Amino acid sequence: MELDILVFGAHPDDAELGCGGTIASHVAQGLKVGVVDFTKGEMGTRGTPETRLKESSNSAKILGLKARENLGFEDVFFKNDKEHQTEVAKMIRKYRPSIVLANAVTDRHPDHGKAAQVVQGAWFLAGLSKFETMLNGEKQEPWRPKVIYHYIQSIYIQPDFVIDVSGHWDTKLKAILSFQSQFFDPESKEPETYISSPTFMKMIESRSMDFGHSIGAQHAEGFTVNRNIGVKSLADLI
Repeated sequence: MELDILVFGAHPDDAELGCGGTIASHVAQGLKVGVVDFTKGEMGTRGTPETRLKESSNSAKILGLKARENLGFEDVFFKNDKEHQTEVAKMIRKYRPSIVLANAVTDRHPDHGKAAQVVQGAWFLAGLSKFETMLNGEKQEPWRPKVIYHYIQSIYIQPDFVIDVSGHWDTKLKAILSFQSQFFDPESKEPETYISSPTFMKMIESRSMDFGHSIGAQHAEGFTVNRNIGVKSLADLI
């Protein structure tokens, strides 16, 4: 299956928190979007790997994803090396997206910046004709997406551009809250964490409103790029 947009996240729920509105918006436009999670979040204080996979599946339905996979990398301990870049390159060649979305280039959780580096390396490898990969017993053809955009996570980063997601905030919120084990639940008996407090969800909403305000919209999500964005007309920037 070929996708228009392939989103990578170090952990289940990274994609929802960082760019869930953008995903929902582009699905509504008729584009095919998929998510590949690196880990099962097994080092997280709350929930279990099995719970996280079930929650990921529920979120995928809410967002209308065409595909969702988990690479089973070791949470916290995965590395930016040939082995991990190769597995990500296989996903790029499998789904052949035009656009890749990846974790923030730096963030509170070190896995996020590390995942961004893995994706950047895999993006280049996937386009090399002499770099051979096999998937399900078949040789894969080279494929390099046109661009990588990095979504913004917990730590504020000045965005290079923002996407208006005003009409899709509710879908984003439902997708986030499908991860019931991770976020605020007054009935939960599990330890409180950085992301389980009500304050964290308020930050997510206020961030989207702040980005939205910058373009005269109610909600928006920000992204950074590694190269200049080129257009043929100033009207394309409106």
